[in-house]
Amino acid sequence: MAVFTQVNKEDLNKFLGNYTIGNLVSLNGIIEGIENSNFKVTTNKGNFILTIFEKRVNPIDLPFFMDLQKHLYLNKFNCPLPIQNKSGKTINKLHDKNAVLISFVEGKQIINPDSTHCMQVGEMIGNLINITSSFDQKRNNGLNLSKWKDIFDKCEQTKKHKFVNFIEPMQKELDYLKLNWPKSLPISIIHADLFKDNIFFKKDKLSGVIDFYFSCNDFNIYELAIAINAWCFDEKNIFSIENFKSLTKGYNKYLSLSEEEIKNFNTVIRGATMRILVTRLHDYIFHDDHAIVVPKDPNEYFEILKFHQQKSIFEL
Repeated sequence: MAVFTQVNKEDLNKFLGNYTIGNLVSLNGIIEGIENSNFKVTTNKGNFILTIFEKRVNPIDLPFFMDLQKHLYLNKFNCPLPIQNKSGKTINKLHDKNAVLISFVEGKQIINPDSTHCMQVGEMIGNLINITSSFDQKRNNGLNLSKWKDIFDKCEQTKKHKFVNFIEPMQKELDYLKLNWPKSLPISIIHADLFKDNIFFKKDKLSGVIDFYFSCNDFNIYELAIAINAWCFDEKNIFSIENFKSLTKGYNKYLSLSEEEIKNFNTVIRGATMRILVTRLHDYIFHDDHAIVVPKDPNEYFEILKFHQQKSIFEL
């Protein structure tokens, strides 16, 4: 989450006039994140999240994201419910940009997760994949290997940044991934962005998952790989084998990892690492100085990539 588009109370009161969620009490921008503009909206009927979609989200994909969250919510998965306006629409306009209101999920992110948190994250991933198996829509991954190369090529053309030394090893890694990327592993609809700021806890119990705007059809283990990178490395990029074992144990309560998935896991997690590294590098180089958002440091995922290049975590 972040804030790129500014919204004042006058703008919002006009927007809320098309809904039946009560009268505006307060409006607060949410700084965390890098993709869309987000605000906590409080009315006399409760709390909601307003999201204004920025450049990286394709408007064609919005119905998929809204329908997926509704499907999950109705199947008792703890996630936001998109709110319909008086005309029955969930996707509307604010400042000539697509915008939605969703229900508020209680809880907060865990900064330093332990094995008990990771067990719940693994269970949640397995449960999510089981529920999405009955969802009848599909969406290709818009941030796939081909897109990583496109983003990298844009970064590679710019030399005025402090991460120039990343360029050659990133090029070699992209070449490796293109040559070794698996073609036939189990695929489901996944969240594809299960970072700490997208999973909430209350009293150490997982209370909800937010931000489904990367959701797509992709390898089950790609979902697991993104989560392992986010939940099993600490602030010094030290890998926690305990967190890893707990996360995969939780996942295995719902879905068993096959020998083929374990065999290809190192390649997939290197790809999951590259996806974040290349987008962070892009957002650092092409940072919008007018946006109320701090670009994340690419170095974190550069170090994680070097870790995975040494050996598969299943061999530790």
